[in-house]
Amino acid sequence: MPQRVLIVDDVREIVHGLIGYFRQAGFDTLTAYDGRSALEIARREQPDLIILDIMMPELDGIEVCRQLRRDSSVPIIMLTARVEETDMLIGLEIGADDYINKPFSPREVVARSRALLRRASGALTPTTVLHGGGGAVTLDLDRRSVQVNGQPVELTPTEFLLLTALMRNTGRPLSRSQLLYVAQGDAFEGYERTIDAHIKNLRRKIEPDPANPRYIVTVFGVGYKFSEI
Repeated sequence: MPQRVLIVDDVREIVHGLIGYFRQAGFDTLTAYDGRSALEIARREQPDLIILDIMMPELDGIEVCRQLRRDSSVPIIMLTARVEETDMLIGLEIGADDYINKPFSPREVVARSRALLRRASGALTPTTVLHGGGGAVTLDLDRRSVQVNGQPVELTPTEFLLLTALMRNTGRPLSRSQLLYVAQGDAFEGYERTIDAHIKNLRRKIEPDPANPRYIVTVFGVGYKFSEI
């Protein structure tokens, strides 16, 4: 079955342009032109990926992403015409996996979508289960699931990849650039501060006290590591 992408933007020319490139790449496409319709279609059709503009009528992309993340881990790429780094970080903090600034190349959008879907689909080996945090945190690579104290935790694809990298290197600090490579691959560039946003989300989901993390600790001047406790 072809993978399905939901393209959301209030500028119809952008949507129609992306449709052609995604279909040429073998995707099925769904479309929406405002945030409220995007939510309805995403929940009804369950697409494999969402391309989501920030500035839209009805509901903006930030609010759409926030509501989707209440019950879905679908990969989300945000489109933004804003250049302020804070806008991009807000999107990442509420659960977006990647962002692309306008104007953009449609080929780049398709390439980054494919890369995100590959990472999210599970080209992670070997098949194994990772344990950390004194046994409190369990990450199952085969099932792509995480439990904390026996309770399931929903992570976005990017959060899962980052936690996997940290747990595979327990006790070893990983720099922000190394983690950015894990999150985005070597073909693309991004702000290293995006990693801080993803780590903040991870801590909120797995730490007993996110303000005083026990598992994912900061290594000042370097990056982050998963604690050996």
